[in-house]
Amino acid sequence: MNNQQETTPVLAVQHLKKVFGKNEVLKDIDEAVENGQVICLIGPSGAGKSTFLRCLNMLDQPTSGAVIFEGDDLTKLDEKHLDQMREQMGMVFQSFNLFPHKTVLENIKLAPMKVKGVAESAATADAHRLLQQVGLDDKADAFPASLSGGQQQRAAIARALAMNPKVMLFDEPTSALDPEMVGEVLKVMQDLAKAGMTMVVVTHEMGFARTVADKVWFMADGYIQESATPTDFFDHPQTERAKDFLAKILEA
Repeated sequence: MNNQQETTPVLAVQHLKKVFGKNEVLKDIDEAVENGQVICLIGPSGAGKSTFLRCLNMLDQPTSGAVIFEGDDLTKLDEKHLDQMREQMGMVFQSFNLFPHKTVLENIKLAPMKVKGVAESAATADAHRLLQQVGLDDKADAFPASLSGGQQQRAAIARALAMNPKVMLFDEPTSALDPEMVGEVLKVMQDLAKAGMTMVVVTHEMGFARTVADKVWFMADGYIQESATPTDFFDHPQTERAKDFLAKILEA
């Protein structure tokens, strides 16, 4: 777990609301993420966790409220400046979204070259470094279809890291994986946390949340109902909603 925290949050939401038609998915959320902090966002299906995460980098436009990243309210930026801010927020999805016609190496070096104008030699060297970091450098010239799900997700993490982001957002990164592949992805994420990466992770992996998170945010019914250390949340949940959720999860 990371303890190096600064007084100004790197990322904060203020009075965040998101409505789809008549369905109010997010209801007036105020939370902040400190530099170097690992937040695990947990809760029942349909609670709005993925929507919340997508609002953080404006993949979903909030209905109202502010999303402050490094002092800028993302809800007020034009598309060009928003894209510049998004470069600093890596996103890893449930599905790996790798380009199937490009090798693993090409997938990772594409964005730094296209978006940041990094020279191919430098992008290639950095891609190899990242592939070593996630334990996949031997697969650099392989195509995604030849990789296991766990390998594809590790490649997707390396691709997100290639932009040198300040924050990493993970949307249930292990939910599409076979059980035996979950550990290899969580290990990469755990190493990132130890290295000081600021992370917001939507996850159903309670062991990961308990051991890696600095804070657990429990979301249900459109609100973050509890924000606590993992020990406090898992051992002493405060709300009936959280107690009910944990009873069901831990029995399963």
